[in-house]
Amino acid sequence: MLWGGLILNYTSDERDYGEMPLFLDPKLLRVARRLYRNYFVHNPKAAKRPLGIAIHKQTHRGQLMFTQQPILLPGECFVPVKQLEVEAR
Repeated sequence: MLWGGLILNYTSDERDYGEMPLFLDPKLLRVARRLYRNYFVHNPKAAKRPLGIAIHKQTHRGQLMFTQQPILLPGECFVPVKQLEVEAR
């Protein structure tokens, strides 16, 4: 798996997005933070918290992910919520 210029080899059982080294484009992080923040602004009583956000690297279109092992489309990267919350503080 190619992750921000670093090649990582994970099997499906080894994936733990909270522990992966993250080297993401600052633009992608800004878009992910905005999507995450907007979700909670428009859904203040949301019962389910997203686990992360899948963002396309070129179009910057994003989708909140609620499953343990998100399926990414070609050109997408996954930004875990843990990364967004750490950077927001």
